[in-house]
Order: sequence, then structure tokens, then C-alpha cells
Amino acid sequence: MTAINLKRLVKRKDVAALVSELVAVLDRPIAIQNLDGTLLWGDSIDALSEKHPIELNGEVLGWVFGNPGTAIIASLLIHLAIRELEQKMLARETLDKYKEITLLYDISEKITANLDLQAVANLVLEEAQRLIRGTSGSVVFFNQDRQEFEILAAFGAEYQHKLSIVPGKGIIGMVLQSGIGEIVNDVSTDHRVIPGEYQFASLICAPLKTKDRVMGVLNLSSVEPVNYTAADLKLFNALASQAASAIENAMLHANKLKEERIKSNLERYVPSQVVEAILQAKDDISLEPVKSDIVMLFSDIRSFTTKCEELAPEQIVGYLNEYFTHMVEVIFDYEGTVNKFVGDMIVALFGAPTHLRECEEKAIRAAIAMQKRIQEVPTTWIRENFRTGIGISSGPVVVGNIGSPQHMDYTAIGDEMNIASRLQSIAEGGQILVSRSVYDATRHLFSFKECGDLTVKGKRKTVEVFEVLY
Repeated sequence: MTAINLKRLVKRKDVAALVSELVAVLDRPIAIQNLDGTLLWGDSIDALSEKHPIELNGEVLGWVFGNPGTAIIASLLIHLAIRELEQKMLARETLDKYKEITLLYDISEKITANLDLQAVANLVLEEAQRLIRGTSGSVVFFNQDRQEFEILAAFGAEYQHKLSIVPGKGIIGMVLQSGIGEIVNDVSTDHRVIPGEYQFASLICAPLKTKDRVMGVLNLSSVEPVNYTAADLKLFNALASQAASAIENAMLHANKLKEERIKSNLERYVPSQVVEAILQAKDDISLEPVKSDIVMLFSDIRSFTTKCEELAPEQIVGYLNEYFTHMVEVIFDYEGTVNKFVGDMIVALFGAPTHLRECEEKAIRAAIAMQKRIQEVPTTWIRENFRTGIGISSGPVVVGNIGSPQHMDYTAIGDEMNIASRLQSIAEGGQILVSRSVYDATRHLFSFKECGDLTVKGKRKTVEVFEVLY
């Protein structure tokens, strides 16, 4: 039904003046009658021979009665009614646009203020229900880790089961593939329906689309037939766009937190520059087991078990933590990786997980600095009682994540690890012993003393041993 009231139109001063002027020019009596028979102009229609409808968009608003030549009055009123309708429509569109912008701004503030992915999805569905009629709905999201689409949030009985969503299959699948929102007011007649998949009559879908990709679909449905309109779809698309941005922000936030946790854990074992390289996933970084030439350093406190008998366990742990703090700091200074602590022993790697130039030199400089740092530790008991022997070797080992699916360690395995461990075991407190390979790579940089050959269990050939003089 039209929003134009003929009585109100005729009573307007400007319209009444125009009609009066035209009637005076025509010099003929007229009458204007409302749809219900009420006279809006003139005294009677009895003596008037012609009846002209005042029609707008196929709907009769009333009639103009008069004698020949008065049809122009009806034409004038029709023209004025059209103008008033256009003005009303423009005003309504402007108001609707303002409401839409205000609404979306409010929604945007609510959604984007939240950085929890699940909370964002639930909030989006709440706003969707508030805006558009529906008995059920869901936020379908592509899980990058699982490489599958899943329902992130939903309401209504129709979405209590898990949907198998494949791009290009079914209505939702087609929206995922095309990235274009759709209205399906009669789902049962849509050829894309997968038997048994949909339990509702009407459906409205909008893609969760960012600049680069479609990450999912927002949809509302109704078990009773609903005539969703183009205006509904426009609003729904706008909401989905806001939702996509908020979901992307939540994902970035979650990934950032995950990265920070990984970084925090890694920085306990690896220098910060190595951690950054790992997180950036550069080509020379790999945590998969690979054969690689690296340098390994073993350090152990001499007669530690005997020392432990002198103090309470809590005190020993406190001294060990202080000692490890200093030693790890030195190893990091020379770009080494702390592989593990075994009791009071430290195992460090140089050249893994990232490639490192001059590994042998850096390992020896780290060892010398470790020995000197012990004498600089503020705690007197540590300075007087902690004497460490250090063994360094280099060569090919298998290095990477090694273990079971339930638990893995980043470590190195190979003969050179055994040699470094053996060198450490025979080194006296304050000594640094190295293998032939380390000596050959650094003999022009440091002073050494030959210590003879060492027999290592499992190896036929003896190992030449050199002591670093510092």
C-alpha cells in the first residue's frame, strides 16, 4: 500500500493554492473525492459529468470529478503525489542508511574490541539474530591447522550436528567457493541441496571474506518460510565483512600469543637471534633430523656429588641455578644453543639449528669465557667449589627433533657427541680439551698443548686430544 495520503496532500497550502489557481483558469467547477467517498474539494459531484482517477503505482488514491477539460487537475495531483512519494522514499533511504551505518559502527566496536576467536563468532551470531529473522545459524570457519571447514559457533537445533562442508558442494559450499552472498527463500526447490543436509525452509548466506581469501561463511536459516530481501542480504554482507575482519584480527592475536610462547620457551635454550631466525622460518632453519657438521661442547662440575653432601638440596639447587644462569649467558653470547642440562652437566651446540660460521672458534671462546665467568660469580661458595671440565669436538652428527610422537627433544646424535662427552669426562677442573678437528680449525687462533691419544668406547681409532691454553 502506498504511503501517500490524498487528504493530507490536498490540504497542503502549496497544493491547495495550485489547485485553486488551475480551477480559476479553467473556470469550471470540480470536486475531489477520497477513496472512501469523502469530499476533499468542492460541494457536490451531482452536476459533474466526468470522473478521473488519481492513480499512483497502480493504486487509486481518489477521483477528480468535473466537466470536460478538468482531467488536468487529476494529472496535477498525480504528479504532486509522485513527487511527495519520491521525497518520502529519499528521506526513508537516507534514514535507513544512517541507521545502517550507525548499526554497523556499533557492531564493529563490539566485535573488533574482542580478540578471542570463539567469543567473536558468538557475538557475530548474536548480532545476526538481532538484525535478521532466523531460527538457526552458524559461523563456518576454515581451520588452517586441520585443513577443514568446521562450525565455529552455532545456534538452533539444525546446527547441533556436524556438517560436512566442501567448497562447491551444497548451497553453503557454493557461497564458500564463489565468495558471493545468497538468499534462498525456498531451500527445498534449490538444485544444489544435498539430500539430508538441510532441515530448514529459507536460508541467507554471506561469505566471511578478507582481501586475500574466503575464510568461511556466516548463515542464518528458518524452519518456517521467510522472504529474505535484497536489503537483508546487503546488511548481512556488511555484518559478515565486519566479522571477517574481527576473526582475522583474533587469529593474528592468537598466532602472536602462540609465537610469543614459543619464543619465550626457545629463548631459554637458544640465543634470541636464533629464535628470530627460527620463527621467520628461513631456508637454513630446520628442526627435522638432518646430518650436519656442527661443534658440540660438554661442561661438567668436578666432584659435584661430593659437594652436594655438604649442603641441603635446596641450597645446592639454588647454587646450580645461579651457575647455569651465568653459563647460559656466556653460551648465548657466542651464538651457541643450549641442548640440555643433565644434572650439573651442560650440553651446548654451535651450528644448529641455524648455520653458524667459525663454530669451532666460537665454541672455544665460549669455553674460555665460561671458565673465567665462574671466578666472577658473586657467590663465594660457587667461586671456591665449582671447578668445571670442558670437552669440545666437531664433525658430522644427526641433529633435529628426535623421540616419539608424544615427546621429542631437539638434540644431536653421533660419534662426535660421544667424543666431546669423553673429553669432558677426563678434563680436570679448569681444563678445556678439544679433538683434532677443533684443533685444526683454530690452531692459528689459540695456544694448545698436545695431551696424547684417547681411546673412546666403540671406536677402533684413538682420538687425539689437545688442551686449550688460556
